[in-house]
Amino acid sequence: MASMEHPVFSLSTKPDHRVRRYENGCNYLEIKPSADGLATVHDRDILIYCISQLMASWNEGKPISQVVRFKAHDLLKATNRMTNGQAYLGLKAALERLSGTRISTNILAGGQEEFETFGLIERAKIVRETRDGRMQDVEIKLSDWVYAAIEHKEVLTLSRNYFRLRKPLERRAYEIARKHCGRQSQWRISLEKLQLKCGSSSTLKEFRRLIKAIVDEDRKFNHMPDYLISLEGDMVIFANRGTVPDSISNGEEIVIPPLKPETYVIAKQAAPGWDVYLLEQEWRGWITEPPQYPDAAFVGFCRKVVEKRGSL
Repeated sequence: MASMEHPVFSLSTKPDHRVRRYENGCNYLEIKPSADGLATVHDRDILIYCISQLMASWNEGKPISQVVRFKAHDLLKATNRMTNGQAYLGLKAALERLSGTRISTNILAGGQEEFETFGLIERAKIVRETRDGRMQDVEIKLSDWVYAAIEHKEVLTLSRNYFRLRKPLERRAYEIARKHCGRQSQWRISLEKLQLKCGSSSTLKEFRRLIKAIVDEDRKFNHMPDYLISLEGDMVIFANRGTVPDSISNGEEIVIPPLKPETYVIAKQAAPGWDVYLLEQEWRGWITEPPQYPDAAFVGFCRKVVEKRGSL
């Protein structure tokens, strides 16, 4: 979820060596590339695949660990990539960028400030048949940050058609819609704020042109997964197509009753500065089984958000 909220990954198809820093009050997030450049939106596919494998094992009651091993062919097919010799070079370069990208942040909690720095993955290994160059197995050790998000189930499912989107900006727009619109009927954001969330270095005029191109193409082909995108003046509107799956547990839809009005008051005290209604949406999308006491569970979720991400 954090990588969907912040533009951690580069939209550029060329090596991106910019250091990015995002501030919100006293909190900051800094993303530093290696000599190979920043990890890209397409490199993120590898993390998505690893997370999906771990979540599938978790849901089946199998043990999971930070080390994920899988068949290279399965990854390439699942992420809509070529399976020829060129794919080996592409995967190797992606793993190097993921390993080299570093994230630094401060967390304010309880009158103390903590500084953290970490990578997206700790290490990676590709086993290749030397006679024909064919990849066989890939082994990746995820960073503590990524693995902690999995353990706390701070993940959201993505449409399989996400991997069919070739333009980095289309992928980033979908990620933002999935995070913020979720299962709401509609979500609106200003063009300027969307540009910041996308991490685009274009001028606002050029960014508008790029978004309009996506809107026009979506109007013709309905190619954007889950959300219909439109542009009205300086506002970008994402409308739910009704294809976002509900949270499920053992095949049954999770039904959580509406929260009490006083719960929102307590939640605002627990998460000062946060939009508690947006947090509620995130909580409902994250939860995997009906809580015995929904109101208390939601307030607890808000406290954990502040504990991990800080007050706003």
